[in-house]
Amino acid sequence: MQHQDSISLLNRLLKTGRESEWLEFKENNKNPEMVGERISALSNSAALHHEQFGYIVFGVEDDTLNVVGTTFKPSSEKIGNEPIESWLLHRLNPRIDLRFLEFEYNEKHMVIVQIPSAILQPVRYNREAYIRIGSITRKLNEFPDKERKIWQNEIHSSFESEIALSNIGASDITELLDTQSYFELIKIPYPESREGVIERLLSEKMIARTNGRFNITNLGALLLAKDLNNFDVLSRKAVRFIKYEGKDKLKTSKDAPGKRGYAVGFSSLMTYIEVQLPTEEIIEKNGIRHEKTTYPVLSLRELIANALIHQDFRVSGIHPTIELYSDRIEISNPGNPIVSPNRFIDSFQSRNEKLASFMRRIGLCEEKGSGIDKVFFQVEQFNLPPPAFQELELQTKVTLYSYRPLALLSKEEKIRACYQHCCLKYVSSQTMTNQSLRERFKVEERDISVVSRIIKDTLDAGMIKLRDPENASRKFSKYIPIWA
Repeated sequence: MQHQDSISLLNRLLKTGRESEWLEFKENNKNPEMVGERISALSNSAALHHEQFGYIVFGVEDDTLNVVGTTFKPSSEKIGNEPIESWLLHRLNPRIDLRFLEFEYNEKHMVIVQIPSAILQPVRYNREAYIRIGSITRKLNEFPDKERKIWQNEIHSSFESEIALSNIGASDITELLDTQSYFELIKIPYPESREGVIERLLSEKMIARTNGRFNITNLGALLLAKDLNNFDVLSRKAVRFIKYEGKDKLKTSKDAPGKRGYAVGFSSLMTYIEVQLPTEEIIEKNGIRHEKTTYPVLSLRELIANALIHQDFRVSGIHPTIELYSDRIEISNPGNPIVSPNRFIDSFQSRNEKLASFMRRIGLCEEKGSGIDKVFFQVEQFNLPPPAFQELELQTKVTLYSYRPLALLSKEEKIRACYQHCCLKYVSSQTMTNQSLRERFKVEERDISVVSRIIKDTLDAGMIKLRDPENASRKFSKYIPIWA
């Protein structure tokens, strides 16, 4: 958050005239246990009062609301050897996107702790949830009706609709958002007046009008920002690309943090990544030489777009990241998937439907449910090992591997390749056979027994099943995914 925005926020909070169940004023009480309990209480109370944030303001007398300044400096405050922000986050569950805003106000040092409202579950500190009753902090379990309301709280707006930057003028919008690229992406002429630009962005809900001024929504900033660092809440949502020299993280050759919004920056991001990909020289039968990338660019494009669209924006401190190693490329995004990774090919559910809808409109990702099948198809065309989809702590990661012959694939990889091939055939209204799997692995008919073993292992793993269990001929058997 910019310095002037912090001052505007303080003025707005002072105008409330008193403390509330989502707002607390303090002078210098910086006891970390107290701060942790207050964060839990204010987050939970903000949810009950339909507030986007709760706040602790340091530097204001709570009875008079006089601005006196504070000696609390969280940027340098440590508990042991750990910064206080990190120390608190490790003790909060879930880990909310906490912000400590430090700034000067009339030559007095001020601190505002900006606390996101609890979403669908109470925020706990050291495994205990708190609540504000008037100006008193109490344990939430003493008020079961309030706790139930938080668990059932569905009134909170989507992340896309929330405000990334507030109280700005019309000229600031074109300074902060790449409106020129927006109109190019949607393929309509740029309006002749600024009012035309404003009206279009209002209709897209990328900005909102309030009291003659404007707010930029998270949706508008995520898609169109010239620099996401201008939006404090979104600065850690920019894409980061890292290239390593080997198969591990020991030596980095490139580390390129992005800054542009996803829609206006996607094409340049893909161009940059494509240049970094390893290539091999192919000589056609007619003698013409050309270079082929190790990884299918169309698959990377789809996977990267999916990582951006389906991330959980409530998870803080984690960038969408693309990491290129000598033998693989890993694409990770914050949050665990709503759909099981084994069902990515046939199921679709998005946390961020407005973001996904716009990315589809401008052709940066496929229609619902039609992207992962294209990833599998391209991987098979390049004869690559099967991609791996992993649910990690607070992250989802997809890995594409460079070429290895069938003999060097692990048993697990062979089973995964068989399952993915079976899924691909099924969503294409076909069925997997021994022959189709041999064609996937690009092996000769004499290797039928090798492929038969892979099919048996996949059957034993419970990943696929016979379409017709009564058919006694394994050579001509047809297979479908276990969930079909």
